[in-house]
Amino acid sequence: MDSKAGKFKVADLKLADEGNKLIEWAESRMPVLAALREKYKQTKPLKGYRIAGCLHVTKETAVLVKTFVDAGAQVSWSGCNPLSTNDAVAAALAAQGISIFAWHGMNVKEFYWCIEETLKIHPNLTLDDGADLIFTIHKNHPDFAEKYVIGGTEETTTGVHRLRAMAADGALKYPVIAVNDAETKWDFDNVYGTGQSTLDGVLRATSVLLAGKNIVVAGFGHCGKGVAMRAKGLGANVIITEVKPTAALKATLEGFRVMKMDDAAKVGDIFITATGVKDIIIKKHFHVMKEGAIVCNTGHYDCEINLTDLAKLTKSKRVIRDDNEEYLLKNGKRIYVLAQGRLVNLAAAEGHPSEVMDMSFANQFMSQLRLAEVHKKGKRLENRVYDIPAEQDQQIARVKLATNGISIDRLTPEQKKYMDDYSAGT
Repeated sequence: MDSKAGKFKVADLKLADEGNKLIEWAESRMPVLAALREKYKQTKPLKGYRIAGCLHVTKETAVLVKTFVDAGAQVSWSGCNPLSTNDAVAAALAAQGISIFAWHGMNVKEFYWCIEETLKIHPNLTLDDGADLIFTIHKNHPDFAEKYVIGGTEETTTGVHRLRAMAADGALKYPVIAVNDAETKWDFDNVYGTGQSTLDGVLRATSVLLAGKNIVVAGFGHCGKGVAMRAKGLGANVIITEVKPTAALKATLEGFRVMKMDDAAKVGDIFITATGVKDIIIKKHFHVMKEGAIVCNTGHYDCEINLTDLAKLTKSKRVIRDDNEEYLLKNGKRIYVLAQGRLVNLAAAEGHPSEVMDMSFANQFMSQLRLAEVHKKGKRLENRVYDIPAEQDQQIARVKLATNGISIDRLTPEQKKYMDDYSAGT
């Protein structure tokens, strides 16, 4: 289907009005991105650049897309997870002329079809959350890296990890900026965004009381830490499972119980995986779980909970409420899986709050701008994964503080001199 200048495929274009209201709400809570839009809408530094994006289609993502368009870019977009698209937001973007291919509930074949559709603009910039777009280019269109693509950005931990592995192998065909690794991204989006939105998804799908429950959080990285903090704040007894000794020690000193999943499986009421690794919960764990245990995932891919193993133990299955499937096991116990094992914070809720995505997406915008500026100078970055500049982190944080009415101190020239004076003693 066509809409103004854009081709699209969405669930229902009639949802556009509802989507516009959601986008307006997000815009009112994303002042950093609003400032960037205001700054660059006249000069249009991205004019002539084509951006293919593969990122959760939420109201916050729509604000980012509109900022790119106002800065002059041509944009083509798809969702980065089959269950994370807000159909009303997708409809609103399509109605505004954005080429978008996304709807809630697509299957795997449709998911990759959508990515292929975005590539028909022959992008020279890519934007990813999970690196499926980058992987598709490398697998199906390796010539694009030479003919068109000058660089890309990656939003999430799992994607950055895999891209660094590609770069180390010499397999990465164009430079990528690791937006995820920005301090103003993973110390806020991953911690506070994931923590709040994950429990929001659990509550929407179950409406259970969290206070007093044994909540098992697999992984104590930034995301797992955020989930554990929020669960603790709601009165839950939090148990952490980990493979990294330092992470397990941090969890212990934060007051959480730490144990192996083999042991946690026997006592947990709610299980939340946040590792980015497959087979965190497998057959032996399902077998010993309590009657009525609730299992969900907040990692990017749906492989952390081995649903194939669960199916082998299952007598019957039914949808008990939205985003909540009841598995009746052959041993008579019931286990509830939320959001089909996909990101519960996006599939069963709305994803991270606008206030934290404001900083993450400001980093996305500025990183895409950086790639374009390098290109305009006739240069090209090496084919590896880059961190964002430290000054960009501080700039974004300073603007965010200012929009919250917060002022902070600055070092005096004498203090700066003292910090660098290695001859100063006691």
